[in-house]
Amino acid sequence: MNIVIVESPAKAKTVNKYLGSGYRVFASYGHVRDLPSKNGSVLPDNDFEMLWDVDPKAAKRLSEIAQAVKGADKLILATDPDREGEAISWHVLQVLDRKKVLGKIPVERVVFNAVTKEAVLEAMRHPREIDGPLVNAYLARRALDYLVGFTLSPVLWRKLPGARSAGRVQSVALRLVCDRELEIEKFKTQEYWSIIAELATGKAETFQADLSRPKTRSSRSSTSPTKRPPSGSKPRSKAAASPSATSRANRSAAIRLRPSPPRRSSKRRRANSASRRARPCSSRSGSMRASISAARPKVSSPICEPTACKSCPKP
Repeated sequence: MNIVIVESPAKAKTVNKYLGSGYRVFASYGHVRDLPSKNGSVLPDNDFEMLWDVDPKAAKRLSEIAQAVKGADKLILATDPDREGEAISWHVLQVLDRKKVLGKIPVERVVFNAVTKEAVLEAMRHPREIDGPLVNAYLARRALDYLVGFTLSPVLWRKLPGARSAGRVQSVALRLVCDRELEIEKFKTQEYWSIIAELATGKAETFQADLSRPKTRSSRSSTSPTKRPPSGSKPRSKAAASPSATSRANRSAAIRLRPSPPRRSSKRRRANSASRRARPCSSRSGSMRASISAARPKVSSPICEPTACKSCPKP
């Protein structure tokens, strides 16, 4: 006879029906051991030794499992495949080992994600041992819950009457909120200026330089507004208008340059302006839509042909 351990009694009935008469399925009803709610259950100075107590409700079920295992051919632990299920199998095995009922009985661990006949039979064909890293993860989680809870819960009860308890998750979330609030309270506003200079090269390429740095007392006293150049003088770039400010900004800030499209040539600009001033006449209306200044001599449109359009003035 093979003994199978699952968690819930409903799952035990279904799995026993799938496996047949050669198996007996028992339910552990969840965790069978836990840390007692008193100080000293976890000993950090003694390599985090943990003192477990069997739950009173699970004691009777463990006695029935121990009696059934004495004459069994195999013990199969089929609890849930997650961390808590691995811990329940480990707890059951530890209790049976202390009761000295295992002897030379082989112990197997099987997992299945669906309670179907195919999934259960496939899991029985691929047994394994208990996953040690998963059990260690459970032990670390339980030790943290105990140590943090026993440290913070009394403080919480004194400060907030009616509160229940505090654990590893609530304490970390509260710490994050408090640290963020302290950063907000310590924040100091600081004024700064954004300076953008337009630069040009000899190849008719223009660039923009972002010269930004926080405004300090020295920059506030030394920086002065640039004067507009006379109408007949050659315009200078903004960076050349204040060389002292530009040199200081170059030393303290990074310059981000982005090229802009090249300017159009003077011949192309004159051609575009001429085309805008003198537009082609419409053949339907028979009238020329371009207005020509009286001071200039009357000439035909550069696009219209005098022979093709009778409304255009002849030279």
